[in-house]
Amino acid sequence: MASNLKYSNGTRDAQQTGLITYAGSGSIIRLYDGTQPTNANTAISTQTLLVSLTISGAFGTDSNGTITLGSVTNGTAVASSTATFFRIVKSDGTTVVMDGSVGTSGADLNLNTTTIASGQTVSITAGTIIRANS
Repeated sequence: MASNLKYSNGTRDAQQTGLITYAGSGSIIRLYDGTQPTNANTAISTQTLLVSLTISGAFGTDSNGTITLGSVTNGTAVASSTATFFRIVKSDGTTVVMDGSVGTSGADLNLNTTTIASGQTVSITAGTIIRANS
């Protein structure tokens, strides 16, 4: 039989609160080019880091399964390419929290443009991480 897990609202909120706690203060969002790794446990290899942006203060707040990210500090791009995925790490710069796709719509992280130029200021003005009940 196929898996058919369903989570209660309480479980969903506990998972989001756990993510906020695990990420901690000062988490870093890194944008990369290339193929997104198989999962967040897979090391970055041939992908190029384009820019790092710090979430100042707490990672975010949860309301009914939606995490609203804390304030994200602008970053200056260190390379030029097309952003294809992001990885969030803890403030230690090495402990991976999560990663996901980058695009201009329908991605895990939607930007105005995925074209990043070295020296460009990159900003994320708002962000949410939504956890459904199923």
